Amino acid sequence: MDLDRALRISAAGMAAQSTRLRVVAENLANRDSTGESAGADPYRRRTVSFANRLDRSLGAEVVGVSRIGTEPGDFPTRFDPAHPAADARGYVKLPNVNSVVEVMDMREAQRSYSANLSVLETTRGMLTRAIEALR
Repeated sequence: MDLDRALRISAAGMAAQSTRLRVVAENLANRDSTGESAGADPYRRRTVSFANRLDRSLGAEVVGVSRIGTEPGDFPTRFDPAHPAADARGYVKLPNVNSVVEVMDMREAQRSYSANLSVLETTRGMLTRAIEALR
């Protein structure tokens, strides 16, 4: 039934965006997490990659999380010789998490989740009306 397919496709989209929101929350929670020892690397920002995959039981492509990785690149530094994670020169490596980028990712994921939820609610309403018409 096509309405069942629509429900399952929307649910897959919601699951993917839910994972994305979890990763964004983790990034924001760790935006101040430095290394534990002198010169140690701090928390590295995590990223979510999506991919379409064929769901054979549906006969349709659905979105899914293909991988959760880390963002490469250098860490910003701050001069703080009293910090326990400061290197020999007095610099502390900071996480490569930008709060503005994370908030934008969060809003995009929220909008996508809401769009999938709207499709799910509309489809459920159509199913309910179809069942009522058959009574």
